[in-house]
Amino acid sequence: MFLNTINSVREKATSFSQRVVTIVSAPTQTQTQIGLFTIGMLLIVIGLHLDVIAQEVQSELVGTYNDERVSEAVNRLFGYIEGSFGALIMVAAGLGAIMAAALGSYSSALGLLVVAVGAFILRSLVGTFFNTDTIG
Repeated sequence: MFLNTINSVREKATSFSQRVVTIVSAPTQTQTQIGLFTIGMLLIVIGLHLDVIAQEVQSELVGTYNDERVSEAVNRLFGYIEGSFGALIMVAAGLGAIMAAALGSYSSALGLLVVAVGAFILRSLVGTFFNTDTIG
């Protein structure tokens, strides 16, 4: 009886290991979808868990966030885009839109038109959708 139990466990272990090897080496579409779903759910659970355990640290070693360098970089980029570089982008995109429309590529013309108008009103768009208190 003891040998029958050992042989039964051995057969089940062999069967299980063969199934695992088959799933890893040549998975079906259903197995792949289940695996990707499981990985996605694990990433969501881990991400939510990390967000939950994040807390404000009450320590003298941790300073406050200073965004002066970021705001200075954004100010410089806005200065370039509102200046001569932005004018160059608008003119090049406008000419490209005219050429693309003349050649029949209307989707490219629409994209270039969005780039030209976007370079013109970038600061207004950023001010509408983002916090711009520190951006001059």
